[in-house]
Amino acid sequence: MVEDRVMSFLSANRLLASQVDEKDVLSFFASEMEKGLAGEESSLAMIATYATETESVRPGEKVIVLDAGGTNFRTCLISFDEDGKSIIEDFQKTSMPGVKSEVSAAQFFGILADNVERLIDKSDRIGFCFSYAATITEDHDGIPIVFSKEVKAPEVIGKPIVKGLLAELERRGHDVSKKKYSLVNDTVATLLACRAGYHGPSSGSIGFILGTGTNTAYSEEIRQIGKIHSTQNGRMIVNVESGNLALNLGPADESFFATTKNPGNYHFEKMISGAYIGPFAQHVITLAIGEGIFSKDFAERFAKIGPLSTTEMSYYLEDCHRKDYKLVECVGDNEDDALALWLILRSIIERASKLTALNLTAAIIRTDVGTNPRYPVVINADGTTFYKTAFMEEYTKYYLFEILEKGHGRFCHMVRIDDSPALGAAIAGLSV
Repeated sequence: MVEDRVMSFLSANRLLASQVDEKDVLSFFASEMEKGLAGEESSLAMIATYATETESVRPGEKVIVLDAGGTNFRTCLISFDEDGKSIIEDFQKTSMPGVKSEVSAAQFFGILADNVERLIDKSDRIGFCFSYAATITEDHDGIPIVFSKEVKAPEVIGKPIVKGLLAELERRGHDVSKKKYSLVNDTVATLLACRAGYHGPSSGSIGFILGTGTNTAYSEEIRQIGKIHSTQNGRMIVNVESGNLALNLGPADESFFATTKNPGNYHFEKMISGAYIGPFAQHVITLAIGEGIFSKDFAERFAKIGPLSTTEMSYYLEDCHRKDYKLVECVGDNEDDALALWLILRSIIERASKLTALNLTAAIIRTDVGTNPRYPVVINADGTTFYKTAFMEEYTKYYLFEILEKGHGRFCHMVRIDDSPALGAAIAGLSV
């Protein structure tokens, strides 16, 4: 039977969710997190953010919010009313500098200033969501490590972003001496958005993104972050950079990593995120064709369809009879091919969902929160891959119940807060 052949193939390549050893993965996560916090060699950066989730939203006070992510740069003013509801004013969106062509540092900060200048005298607080790899400094600035491929601004690498922007505004004649600011990345902003977008009982918050890439943020005891040598008490938000976890589960993963850019990095992201799930599925299907799982006709059609996206594999799982879907055309009228394809794609999503749940569990059990079901950990989950990919949200919640709640006695409540990057940046700006 086709089911038996598919299950044998999936098992041989360790593509079944049941083959993901919960204890082993959680132990590896914990070990890498501990090393990263200590400043030792680790695949998890565990970036100290110098931001906390304990600040109250101050009604009526406006904050200048900047949101740099992907190819877009957004600016606005945000305040909160007495009920904690956000008020967004004077919103504008433009392209990030360096998208169309390479820019110098002076040009980069000049373009940022062009878009901020209209707001700079309307508040002395600035919250900046900066969705690129950056080292966060103790004075709440950020120093870019690398830009994604869309932004070409090599001179900006190593320069503090907010200080560079304020220096340009000062050069233009603005008094910036009283400005207070906080720069955070998008996952940290997603966590902080819980302060504005969730008003129910909770014992803590997690920021989680599963879109093109993936990442997690949580609050850690400051005394446990050995690499910053702080004598302060309390908690600080840590940016895990969880997508880089050096996890390798089986031969299909290993052979897929070898086909990607930087095959030694971002293993975890390549198993679960939107940029990679589709290409990974294409790789697995090609392996299955080589094992004789599919018919010759399917193999010939599949070879002609071009790169497979996460969206297209999700479409097939959502409606495997719709004739205009690329993968439906591949199977034609062959029921064995159609079933084999569905089982393989579903298995990839289910395994990714279990890994997602393990990622969230690893962050939550680093803390002492979520032990009382009346005060769960709030997980603000953001990203189209999580919400739009067939079965991903449902399976993740199932495995959170099985692993986090039944296995570790922790309780969570997952929410989706609109405009999380902007709201979180506003909270950050109000907290300094």
